[in-house]
Amino acid sequence: MTLDELRVKIDAIDDTLLKLYRERMELVHQVGELKNTTGAPIYRPEREQAILKRLKSQNKGRLTDAAIDALFLEMFAVARNLELPEGVAYLGPEASFTHQAAESKFGAMSTYLPMASIHAIFREVDKGRAKFGVIPIENSSNGIVSDTINCLNEYDLKIIAEVMIDIHLAFATLCEDIKSIKRIYSKDIAFGQCRDFLQDLGLDDVELIPVESTAKAAKMAAKDKEAAALCPSVAAKINNLPIRFENVEDNTNNRTRFFIISNFENQASGADKTSILVRLSDKPGTLVNFLNDFEKANINLTKIKSHIVEGESLFFLEFNGHKDDAHIKPILQRHQNEIKVLGSYVKEIDDI
Repeated sequence: MTLDELRVKIDAIDDTLLKLYRERMELVHQVGELKNTTGAPIYRPEREQAILKRLKSQNKGRLTDAAIDALFLEMFAVARNLELPEGVAYLGPEASFTHQAAESKFGAMSTYLPMASIHAIFREVDKGRAKFGVIPIENSSNGIVSDTINCLNEYDLKIIAEVMIDIHLAFATLCEDIKSIKRIYSKDIAFGQCRDFLQDLGLDDVELIPVESTAKAAKMAAKDKEAAALCPSVAAKINNLPIRFENVEDNTNNRTRFFIISNFENQASGADKTSILVRLSDKPGTLVNFLNDFEKANINLTKIKSHIVEGESLFFLEFNGHKDDAHIKPILQRHQNEIKVLGSYVKEIDDI
């Protein structure tokens, strides 16, 4: 076929797609009306994952699984916002890695609320000024985020989903000559993640200025002709800050895991993960006996991290399964005075 003939066929398919999108949105609207009568949440992560899994199992064309995720997750986000526009609070500013994690789940149409701290995110969701919050929980290089554990302990909100983002940093600057750079802005942990790169360029003696986020670092370097930033590429582009080097982190497998929090609980999907906080008495054998109960119930614990909150020792635990599963529910009830269930949600990854 000629180019014009191919374009005619593509136009016809686009017209059909638009018609089908309209039909789908009408059905979504009817679902939304039914949910409004029962007070059920519009966002159901387990339902979206079930749809994606079904579609991928049928895929035999040129679309990759990642492409299916991108196309349909955006469509889900459009549908949610047509029914009930709801705010998403995240650790700002715009173009931060938390913002990228939020957009990967909630799409471009959602209303995003940049917050200055993790505590502020929890507060906004708790007060109802945002329906969802997106918060970092752990990084493959730096471990668990203490502020997140503290807030999960303080607030009665639920984890409803998890997101994993690969962390890649760019070196961006207005300086034409790298030797003229006198200051580098970034988040404190990013300097450690890029130590080898800075040494290789002879910048290890340059003043390193820590700021609240790598996205803010790009904004500051864009106003300083003698400075550079270690920041996400998207943050550099938004601030018109020229990128000199991409992927400058020392560990190419650097990843951060995020939680999405809200004020409702998920139904079981059949492929879930549950997060809990545990307070145990300070007696010999208490932890061993607690863990043995999970082993006897054939519950696979995938993470055990100790944490100190206001001088008190807590354990952050995760295991495969939903809190309402038949073999899990009795264990949670037996230890209900020691356990705070943080949420059951569709498992995106085994571990970071």
